[in-house]
Amino acid sequence: MITDPLFYAAAIPAVTLLGLAKGGFSGLGMLSLPLMALVVSPVQAAAITLPILIVQDVVSVWAYRYTWDKRNVVILVVGATSGILTGYLLAAQVSDAAIKLAVGLISIAFAIRRLVLERGGREPKAIPADLPRGMFWGWVTGFTSMIAHAGGPPFQIYVMPQRLPRDVFVGTGAVVFALINWIKVPPYLALGQMTAENMATAGALFPVAIASTWAGVLLVRRVSGQLFYTAVYVLLVFVGAKLVYDGAVALL
Repeated sequence: MITDPLFYAAAIPAVTLLGLAKGGFSGLGMLSLPLMALVVSPVQAAAITLPILIVQDVVSVWAYRYTWDKRNVVILVVGATSGILTGYLLAAQVSDAAIKLAVGLISIAFAIRRLVLERGGREPKAIPADLPRGMFWGWVTGFTSMIAHAGGPPFQIYVMPQRLPRDVFVGTGAVVFALINWIKVPPYLALGQMTAENMATAGALFPVAIASTWAGVLLVRRVSGQLFYTAVYVLLVFVGAKLVYDGAVALL
């Protein structure tokens, strides 16, 4: 287990952000890995984070167990499984920097367009779940999650235009990413990232992970549905900007 106090000074805030994101404040979790990567390698940070995410998934799925959309979950998880497999097979050939840059640009364009439409009183009609788009964005979600740990924005781009009730949107994301994280375990094992040190370090952070996820659940339920969606769009702009910055810096 890692014992360096400097690591925990970065890891505890990072896990707290992950918990708030799992509780419903989508987007905050994107800041976690960069924080942890200040004190350990990005690969080790990702390996430590995966068991923490799985524990947090238990809390978030339990909290939203009655409010999730089955059709969306089935379509997205099937697509994501193929995306994860593609990411695993191409892990050595695909640049995560290029993926981050592309996902970031798409996320910013999508979020700004939706915000402009809403502010102008021209909110388009809700777009229902459908198989072709769902399979595509599910694949992108799985692929980017495996390659660049950036599965959240593609999920939001597909689901948010459906204008699901707040709790159904959050619950659907909780179930989708809970399943995706378990599907990612075998590839992570195959890549040799699930070491005893990393697992023990993750275990030491479990109490923070559980407490912060419950805090996210309680806080998000105090926010109105309309305000929640506006906040998620704004967060998506910032997350997209962070992805663009990370990708551009790495490429240059």
